[in-house]
Amino acid sequence: MSSDVEVVEVVRNGFVECVHRARVAVTGPDGELLASLGDAEAPLLPRSSNKPLQAVAMVREGLDVEGELLALVSASHSGEAFHRDGVRRILGGCGLDPSELQNVVDFPSDAEAREEWIRQGHRRERIAMNCSGKHAGMLRTCQRNGWSRGDYLDPAHPLQRRTRDVVAELTGEPVAVDAVDGCGAPLLGFSLAGLARAFGRIAAAAGGAERKVADAVRSHPEWTSGTRRDELRFHRAVPGSVGKAGAEAVYAIGLPDGRGVALKIADGSERARAPLMAEVLLALGFDDPGLQALRTSPVLGHGRPVGEVRVVPGALAALAR
Repeated sequence: MSSDVEVVEVVRNGFVECVHRARVAVTGPDGELLASLGDAEAPLLPRSSNKPLQAVAMVREGLDVEGELLALVSASHSGEAFHRDGVRRILGGCGLDPSELQNVVDFPSDAEAREEWIRQGHRRERIAMNCSGKHAGMLRTCQRNGWSRGDYLDPAHPLQRRTRDVVAELTGEPVAVDAVDGCGAPLLGFSLAGLARAFGRIAAAAGGAERKVADAVRSHPEWTSGTRRDELRFHRAVPGSVGKAGAEAVYAIGLPDGRGVALKIADGSERARAPLMAEVLLALGFDDPGLQALRTSPVLGHGRPVGEVRVVPGALAALAR
């Protein structure tokens, strides 16, 4: 991370209180790295930004859901009621039960959904955890292929081996890091440029599993994130895009012309992610009121705005071919 650039600042009452370092990659329709900030070729762990890539692998292996349910398979959902019901539909549609999910237990990530969930007497449950849609898709893919389900998270499982091959194909590079994600699934790492490249390919796909996943995500973005998330606002601001955030402040967006954009905030701070992505997209020629609104987020003092989180003025001029 030594090459990451100070690119986002937190300003309180006119005083720069904090700065965040980041790296950015922009790839072209042919997968070439067009512009970068920091070292776009260094490996990283994309976390949940990998989910659309994993969904492509599942569809290629026979996953038979479409529309909002396929978007949910690609999701880090907020745990809202329709998300939880969707997970039940994915599993119930092929005779499976939520008890087979092997992701960790959690409360819904959305504050309102979490409060409602607790009022109803629930504790942490697997179905409420943000990765339950992906895990439901994995279980259904295994069921359709006659593969064992009890060990579906094992990196040696047929599903995970096939996923690894698809990830390498879409990113255009070999997997550089093997890890375990927060939900328990295998986590594959590669470069930021590879992540941007994969999203560009998915967003511009004319057919196949990539097109199915792209259509599902861009047609049902609230199923891929939630009704109160900045990811939903980005999808609405950039029609035809396919985007997915990941933990530790990773974000990738594929554009309908085949370009891909990916970023990583070095310290993992989520607050820096949206302003940086908004400024990058504006620099690429997109101009939407929704993007303008995402350029900053408020810094509060006694509950009132007294400053903002914003991209350092002139920082993106350093984007170099």
